[in-house]
Amino acid sequence: MVLFWDKSKWLINRTPGKDPLIARGLQKEQYAGIIRLAIALIAAVGFFSRRVEYAIAFALFISVIFIALFFFA
Repeated sequence: MVLFWDKSKWLINRTPGKDPLIARGLQKEQYAGIIRLAIALIAAVGFFSRRVEYAIAFALFISVIFIALFFFA
């Protein structure tokens, strides 16, 4: 079911700060969860292969450095 056929009406009736599908204020929890998941993944892989664990950790470290360089430069 389409509520608005006319795009101009859709643009007028849209309120940018009130979208219920966008979680506001949960960014810190999301980042913490992503970091925990990454650490758990590295630990699980490291349980089976120490070389792969070191390779993943090195790649993440280099990625963080490049992201910081491009973001702050």
